[in-house]
Amino acid sequence: MQVILISSRLAKARSLSLSLRHVVVTATLGLAVVVGLAGALYWLSLRFAADLKIPLVHQLVLAAQKNESERSREFMQQNLNSMAVKIGEMQAQLTRLDALGERLSSMAGIRPQEFRFSETPGLGGVQSTTMPPQNLTLTQFNEKVTLLSRQMESRTDMLGLLEAQMFEQAVKKKAMPTMMPVSSPYNASSFGYRIDPFTGQQAMHEGIDFITDVGTPVVAAAGGVVQFAGFHPQYGNMIDIDHGNDLVTRYAHLSKVLVKEGDLLQRGRHIAESGTTGRSTGPHLHFEVRFRGAAQNPTRFLLATNPQLPLAKAKLKP
Repeated sequence: MQVILISSRLAKARSLSLSLRHVVVTATLGLAVVVGLAGALYWLSLRFAADLKIPLVHQLVLAAQKNESERSREFMQQNLNSMAVKIGEMQAQLTRLDALGERLSSMAGIRPQEFRFSETPGLGGVQSTTMPPQNLTLTQFNEKVTLLSRQMESRTDMLGLLEAQMFEQAVKKKAMPTMMPVSSPYNASSFGYRIDPFTGQQAMHEGIDFITDVGTPVVAAAGGVVQFAGFHPQYGNMIDIDHGNDLVTRYAHLSKVLVKEGDLLQRGRHIAESGTTGRSTGPHLHFEVRFRGAAQNPTRFLLATNPQLPLAKAKLKP
């Protein structure tokens, strides 16, 4: 492209040759100048809109502020919704922790007054003078809520495991024959070697004889399943209860049997009435504890939870 310049001041006409590169550079610079001027004018209009009081510019500023405020409100609402969900989850976890705490305290024998799970613990203290208080940012607040939620989940899992272990121990304890099978002030014959009342010879006595009247209620020393309920030539009317873990208790010389084989019994269940059937010299209850078929000293089981019983006066023999 050639541009011819003609002027009265010039002796002769001049011509300028413009290439495509010159045209592109000139157009770019012109566009940049226009954009810069427009931006500067827009900024000045917004900056001094309140002073200039131009209606159109004032409306544009209000619209921009409204849009920015709407975006900020939506952002805050989203964060509030997210925190509300987290707080709801934490409230559910806290309710579960309260229930677990009450069950564990009950299983451990702790009075409810000692641990008030439904009340918020009191907090207090003097405000620090060395470090001034600081407001939490939204990011810090979210991090602390998330951390607290994870800690509550971890504590819930650990308390659940502890509850399962305590429940297992409670079940095993209930399966141990530690409850007195009959209400009797003393025992006539303890576990160990003695003079047999029928033969006069020294013989092993594999249980304890409790002196009772005929018809005295007999209860299960622990929970279990009735393994045998019937008549035996030497034991008379007899009941064997299987407590699991190869542990069996035997109740003999009964006048009446109130359960049958296969019955599932709870600890302390009324199972029979004492008597003098079978190889017996008078009314009493013969009580045995057997582990894997071998006779054990019942006194050691009964004294485990009843150390003040008159049974303690009996001589313990292996």
